[in-house]
Amino acid sequence: MKLGMNLPVMVPGLNRELILDWCRRIDNGPYNSLALGERINFPNPEAMVTMSAAAAVTERVRLTFSILVLPMHNEVLIAKQIATLDVLSQGRVTLGLGVGGRKEDYDAVGADFEIKRIARLEEQVARMRRVWAGENVVEGALRCVEPAPVQAGGPELLAGAIMPKAIARAARWADGITDFSFGPSLDEIQGKMTAAREAWEKEGRDTPPRFVASFWYALGDNPRSQLDDYLGRYMNFLGPELSKMLIPTVTTTSGQQLKELAKALDGMGVDELILAPTTSDPEDVDRVADLLG
Repeated sequence: MKLGMNLPVMVPGLNRELILDWCRRIDNGPYNSLALGERINFPNPEAMVTMSAAAAVTERVRLTFSILVLPMHNEVLIAKQIATLDVLSQGRVTLGLGVGGRKEDYDAVGADFEIKRIARLEEQVARMRRVWAGENVVEGALRCVEPAPVQAGGPELLAGAIMPKAIARAARWADGITDFSFGPSLDEIQGKMTAAREAWEKEGRDTPPRFVASFWYALGDNPRSQLDDYLGRYMNFLGPELSKMLIPTVTTTSGQQLKELAKALDGMGVDELILAPTTSDPEDVDRVADLLG
């Protein structure tokens, strides 16, 4: 099982020095991926710009969007941006795509949250692949949308699918699943892995799905307080009652737990574990490397 690390983009107080320090430490460590997810109506840095900075200061790690909420965007523009990032990183982009669940993010950019988002996502992916294949997507135009990505046909695509129906639909277009588990729950992760493998087989896919697992963790002197502070901010869109109920279910607060979970996921056949930090302290990159590297 490979190991990846999210940038702490959902933690307040980030600046140029912190973001670039995290990027360089991840690239210099035992990590396969440097990852981040997308939010709009939240005090976090914009995903595409942040990944561009990461591409400029790293040489080795894959640049993984744990999720980009594609129905909020124009897919041709995203295809051009991702291809450009693939050029800048010399072919190191992995793109996780999903429909998201936060109406406020859609509203912030004027996108329609009520459309059939999963069907829309599939249509958008098909058009992005046409762009990356060098096909003309503008009727009557003399040129196609470029640059071409370094990775022929475009980057690896992972589906941010949670429910069985979404996983089944993902088997039509994705190369694998990027999952996030609150607890984390090993049973929940195993169930999604099984559902993905069955869906890929049903679609007649020759290659089984790659499965990427993620969860939050906290290390250091006051890990429970760190988790509670982070999750209190991040989950406030759910309302006080639901967030109060969910926060205690996130339980990874020690190095020993982290090692045991990583060992269990490796034994289950998870292809990559991408950890989600709850602090902006770049020393966390080295702490995890010492534990799991």
